[in-house]
Amino acid sequence: MIGIFDSGTGGLSVFREIFKLLPTERYIYYSDNANCPYGEKTKEFITDRARAISTFLTEQGADIIVVACNTATAAAISTLRKEFPISFIGMEPAVKPAAQKTRTGVVGVLATAGTLKASKYIDTREKWAQNVKIVEHIGQGFVELVENGILTGPEAESVVEKSIRPLIDADADTIVLGCTHYPFLADTIMKTAGRPITLIDPAPAVAKHLLEVMEEKGLVRMDGFSMSLHSSGDPATLEKTYNNLI
Repeated sequence: MIGIFDSGTGGLSVFREIFKLLPTERYIYYSDNANCPYGEKTKEFITDRARAISTFLTEQGADIIVVACNTATAAAISTLRKEFPISFIGMEPAVKPAAQKTRTGVVGVLATAGTLKASKYIDTREKWAQNVKIVEHIGQGFVELVENGILTGPEAESVVEKSIRPLIDADADTIVLGCTHYPFLADTIMKTAGRPITLIDPAPAVAKHLLEVMEEKGLVRMDGFSMSLHSSGDPATLEKTYNNLI
């Protein structure tokens, strides 16, 4: 069984890509929406939550876990890998493909505060973005929009505009979506940009890596699709978002 967790519904954007490659597996998804968003939480708090959720998922039968949250990956995945006997797949900062795709030489990165200050992201940026300009901005209010199911329309456009305008004004033509909630706002981001841009979502690469690890460890079972949804708070948004995916 594949376990997936996030601070909220954002991880379902990762599940969407995983399902394309592994449509007949059993899944269990945990939304920690009672504590969402994680972006401004301390590393200690996020690690404690990740540990508790991973314990729950393994008790329910998960034999591999996807940390479908950039902030939780940065804060906790090294600890989880030390403390649990199963494999953990995390979110990778997609700076490398963005640096390779940009034509203006300017890459925008939309992410949470926790991700932008994480050593994993900083190391990746310094390694792969030496020949391009990186412009970073927090997606202020993005997570809240997604958690409330507001993906399009005037309110979503107003919130998105404030965060992407500095990137567009800096001539960024390629934008990294550094939070798993953000792909659900992709249409609104493209619309408010006002000109053609390329959005880089790391989820497809994460799904591919998960498949590779599962094949290597003999975990691909293809014994029939099922999904079990769990949350620490109100399950309504999680269920609605999931139902819109399938």
